[in-house]
Amino acid sequence: MKYYIFFILPLLVLFSSCGVKKQLAVKTNSRPASVVSVPSSTPVKSDAASSYIERYKDVAIAEMNAYGIPASITLAQGLLESGNGNSILAIQANNHFGIKCTSAWSGKTILKDDDAKDECFRVYKTPEESFRDHSEFLRRKRYTFLFELDRNDYEGWAKGLKKAGYATNPRYPELLTSLIRRYTLDQYDRKETSSEKNKREHKVLSEIANELLEQRKDDLSKSPVAMRVYEVKTGDTIYSISKRFSLSVGDLKAINNLQDDTIKLGQLLLISK
Repeated sequence: MKYYIFFILPLLVLFSSCGVKKQLAVKTNSRPASVVSVPSSTPVKSDAASSYIERYKDVAIAEMNAYGIPASITLAQGLLESGNGNSILAIQANNHFGIKCTSAWSGKTILKDDDAKDECFRVYKTPEESFRDHSEFLRRKRYTFLFELDRNDYEGWAKGLKKAGYATNPRYPELLTSLIRRYTLDQYDRKETSSEKNKREHKVLSEIANELLEQRKDDLSKSPVAMRVYEVKTGDTIYSISKRFSLSVGDLKAINNLQDDTIKLGQLLLISK
């Protein structure tokens, strides 16, 4: 019996070791768990695209407010035509919209294969210059009908660009609208830049100030007591005004409740006691 045991034990060890080796071989040849295959149809948000949008959204909004082209369309075209800003044209020529040379173009050019070999493309000093030329380019006669569309109708703009011949790809409208929806670019069709907001607010404040000034003039002219009013002009000082109207500096300050000699351009001063 002892001999049988000594004979069987080595066989068990041999079989068990073969099983371990087989299992190790399977693990070695299997795909790592961290590797995931993503279907091409699955939308994946690109960091490069997000960075591009963040970098140029204000530029697109400014162009929209100046020319009427939806910011969503401008950004989608920029993303598509420039490969998120990483295309050769974008890097070497600051050309973000694939705009080719025309007889009217007098700037620098670059040759690149496109529909044909060595086609001529425009070169810009800055990306912003490319965005401006894109706006100017769409003001050509062939694109006139686009500006009759609502600024929020990005689908109409996408189809219209293809109809006008901006691109030869039959799926061009679909590609643009897909980008707009994926990155919710239409949100920028209803916004203004901070500088434009400041200009608008400044304009409103100026209008309010002018209305108050006119109202004050009217109130003074309708006063039962005859009063003379002077509007401070460039170069005026409290001293020069007092001399002009034969008042002492003290009297002029007193009737206008001035604490010091500071006066401002456009300020109204009483010049009669």
